Amino acid sequence: MVTSDQRRRQLAREKFERQQKRREEARRKGRQRNAVIASALAVVLVGGGAVYALGFGDDDGKKKDDSAASDPSPSPSPSESKAPGPKMTIDKKATYSFDLKTNEGELAIAMDAAKTPHTVNSFKSLADKGYFDGTKCHRLTTAGIFVLQCGDPKGDGTGGPGYTIPDENLDSLGKPGADGTVTYKAGTVAMANTGQPGSGGSQFFLVYKDSKLPPSYTPFGTLDAESLKTLEAVGKAGVEGGATDGAPKKAVTIEKASVPKA
Repeated sequence: MVTSDQRRRQLAREKFERQQKRREEARRKGRQRNAVIASALAVVLVGGGAVYALGFGDDDGKKKDDSAASDPSPSPSPSESKAPGPKMTIDKKATYSFDLKTNEGELAIAMDAAKTPHTVNSFKSLADKGYFDGTKCHRLTTAGIFVLQCGDPKGDGTGGPGYTIPDENLDSLGKPGADGTVTYKAGTVAMANTGQPGSGGSQFFLVYKDSKLPPSYTPFGTLDAESLKTLEAVGKAGVEGGATDGAPKKAVTIEKASVPKA
């Protein structure tokens, strides 16, 4: 005969097992959601006050599976999403260069204002104010997608300029394949965002090896050959601790950024 105490223990055990199953299912869905290419939830970067979904850990603090890196994306704060961008001051018919002096070498990024006027204008406005000077490139991915992510003054993936800019030049990426992705070629520089239209801020990513991503991230620049070699060396060094998504082992700091007219 089952006593009342035994019955209570049995019910408590069954409740615990159900809770464990629900938690494991939530973790499984989280891993699927953050899998590179399978979902486009984490390749974002946006302006100040944003919360970036980088997918570094799950709800119990355990490290997630490193076999799949997530893309770059965050969520803007209400004030940020409504804040206007800088006044348009660039020559929309000209070409500009986004020049980054880093501790690992010079990175020269050619930009076409005719194709991405809002993006170029924003980067020039920020660079002229010294916004990027002294900032770290906080994230490197080495599996699934191959990018170095920069542009956050906080250095942790949560910072931005306090405004957002519209998406541009997305049709240049071509028609998506059956998996909903296009190829961002090595040397491409593109905006990170929240995964929502028009949510780019100051964070951007540099592609050091062809990467398949949804056509949602404004491609606004191209690295020259020497700059790509410098970027490839950072990618080859890998991520701190041997992970596939995290702070680059070869730390990259933007010492000075400028946007001169070509």
